[in-house]
Amino acid sequence: MNNYDVLIVGGGAAGFFAAINTATQNPDLKIAILERGSNVLSKVKISGGGRCNVTHAEFIPNELVLNYPRGEKELRGPFHNYMTGDTMEWFETRGVPLKIEEDGRVFPVSNSSQTIIDCFLEEIKTHQIEVLLNHSVQGIHYKKEVWELDTTKGVFTTPKLLIATGSNPKIWKLLENIGHHVVPPVPSLFTFNIKDSRLKTIPGVVALDVHISVVNSSLESEGPLLVTHTGLSAPSILKLSAYGALELADREYQFQIKVNFIKQEFSECLERLLEIKTAFPRKTILKSSQFELPKRLWEQLVMASKMAKDLRWAEVTKLQLQTLASQLTEAVFSVDGKSTFKEEFVTAGGVELKEVNFKTFESKHLKNLFFAGEVLNIDAVTGGFNFQNAWTSAFIAAQQLAK
Repeated sequence: MNNYDVLIVGGGAAGFFAAINTATQNPDLKIAILERGSNVLSKVKISGGGRCNVTHAEFIPNELVLNYPRGEKELRGPFHNYMTGDTMEWFETRGVPLKIEEDGRVFPVSNSSQTIIDCFLEEIKTHQIEVLLNHSVQGIHYKKEVWELDTTKGVFTTPKLLIATGSNPKIWKLLENIGHHVVPPVPSLFTFNIKDSRLKTIPGVVALDVHISVVNSSLESEGPLLVTHTGLSAPSILKLSAYGALELADREYQFQIKVNFIKQEFSECLERLLEIKTAFPRKTILKSSQFELPKRLWEQLVMASKMAKDLRWAEVTKLQLQTLASQLTEAVFSVDGKSTFKEEFVTAGGVELKEVNFKTFESKHLKNLFFAGEVLNIDAVTGGFNFQNAWTSAFIAAQQLAK
């Protein structure tokens, strides 16, 4: 039998952050992290394209919560307790300088996720926290106010238990066995697979600010749009996938989207095209990109409007301009499936939020059982927000674990 004051299941960002903050507040505790795999912090390693998007520079709690399709209401209180500024200070006081990029994402100055990993490993060593690899939890039991965990490397007991395993179906099943409800997981933060002649030859093209809506749905988003080899990506798509995670799963990822590339009304766009026709009668339409659109995207939309390559503005008919205005403001694309965003995998789903006390992140059903990170039914749009949920929940839970 292996006895510890605090056991943490999950060797990821939330687990490490909780362990370190628990030990910082109470150095006398015997703490262990149980990790099922042969390495730790693997998601930290690949996050942000290998740079680790630590958090997002939004410092108002009521604004920060708006980036969480699931968890917005529940995180408002916790974010008033611990949020972005606290996270940045935590890392910087431990020798990890951070920087804020133009889009608000926060990265280590080193541009390397290894900097964050090294910080955690150094803190673990300083506080003498045990990290036990290849310890897969097979059973969770609560006996006489003591938690007992069956693992592939023996039985562990503790009075206080934190689950920080992220999206782990096996752990969710064990939690269901002891009385918790789990919302079935579906993918969030994914790109759209689209086969369309307008996109086929222009991967890499970016439209800086578009409006996208799902046809026959209230789902919509705005922001940059990236054409990829398989379809569409970038923040506008990822945000749509996060907020539409449940609905799009119900549609089995077969649906249509409408893209307004210039964020203008059809009538406004048509009026502008008529003005351009008058102003530049001798110019070739295909080669005179408008509305600050990338040239290659403009050319594809012009060709989709059934215009000859050498057609000049003076020769274009009003019907052709109406077709072009439609392509610019209400282009419809058929989505046929999804792809994972880079190597990062985020799910909607997890422990039912009504069963958690968000002042402490403790289970309402079982005493001294705590949760942190994505094991809960909380997820966010891309940009460092999922990590901020991990830091906040882990820090608040640590305050209880340390008592």
